[in-house]
Amino acid sequence: MADKHEKYLDHHGGRMIEPLQLKGNETVARMVDEVYARSGFNGRRLAEACHLYAHMLQENTTVALTIAGAMTPIGMSGPIMALIEAGFVDVIISTGANLYHDMHRPFGFPVFQGHFAVDDNELAAEGIARIYDTYIRDEETLMATDKIILRAAGRLERNRPISTAQMHYALGQEILETAPHPEKSLVATAARYAVPIYTSSPGDSSIAMNLIVPHVTEQPILLDPLRDIIETTAVVYAAEKNGVVEIGGGSPKNFYLQTQPTLWQILGDESKKGHDYFIQFTTDAPHWGGLSGATPQEAKSWGKVKDALINNVVVYSDASITFPILCQYALMKSTPREPKRLFGKMPEIVDDMIRNVPAFTEYAKRM
Repeated sequence: MADKHEKYLDHHGGRMIEPLQLKGNETVARMVDEVYARSGFNGRRLAEACHLYAHMLQENTTVALTIAGAMTPIGMSGPIMALIEAGFVDVIISTGANLYHDMHRPFGFPVFQGHFAVDDNELAAEGIARIYDTYIRDEETLMATDKIILRAAGRLERNRPISTAQMHYALGQEILETAPHPEKSLVATAARYAVPIYTSSPGDSSIAMNLIVPHVTEQPILLDPLRDIIETTAVVYAAEKNGVVEIGGGSPKNFYLQTQPTLWQILGDESKKGHDYFIQFTTDAPHWGGLSGATPQEAKSWGKVKDALINNVVVYSDASITFPILCQYALMKSTPREPKRLFGKMPEIVDDMIRNVPAFTEYAKRM
């Protein structure tokens, strides 16, 4: 776990750095504890992230996972599903694209390895879309998935506004009931364990692109982004402790972090005043001024994290390399937890927040 005294220990002589010992039969957990943790730079940060995550799970922390970047196209649904099944992830905020591409594999629609050095004119002529070194077929994969979304649209409520979590739950139910391999889907696994999935920009993905047809030709689908803010804030309000694992940055990162200012700045409740734990895997640097690279120390100045110095780790790395190591370490070292199943508890969680935070109680008095 990151420690605010670490810099002083280093300066005055912390643990001696010796030649790293590899015996040729190391487990992932031993590599983290005996190699990365005894090293430096981002190897050591990775070990700190693994240790902090294990600590979070011991503390009855409500754990959020935010997902940016093309993670599901390269198979990262698998490690995330393992975390959900172990009770190690309680709420997810993702880009819509990751959720859309997650829906290919349970139906057997092809996503396959390609190459980054290729003639994209040739690929386009062959009906293949490319994500760096990953190929996705237009008709057999993208358009086939579009039909699944249109079919699932019939499950969506039309008589009242819904959150994106309700939309994704309906997609998950469609996969669970109709896909040949629902065990290959993050969206389906989240629905099975009642883990709410939100997307901070619901219009920015092929899921929303598909929903425009039933939205226009049938009764409109009323997605309510403000409900997403209310529900994610209520999850944080209800938690004993809060922590997050951020894959990349982008809009999902801020959408989770903003729950704390929503509580104390907007709703007048200062009982939390910042998330307890923060882990991020990113290739973005802070000096460009963008949110993706903003450090947890900067986040403290906004009241998004509890402390600028402790319980925060940023691993500057490609998450395709480091995130599976974090997952495997947690699965090896931490005891599975009872799933919190927050999706089914959402009405009572929201009602409890509305009844108790100052902004709502004071408004009620004026009415």
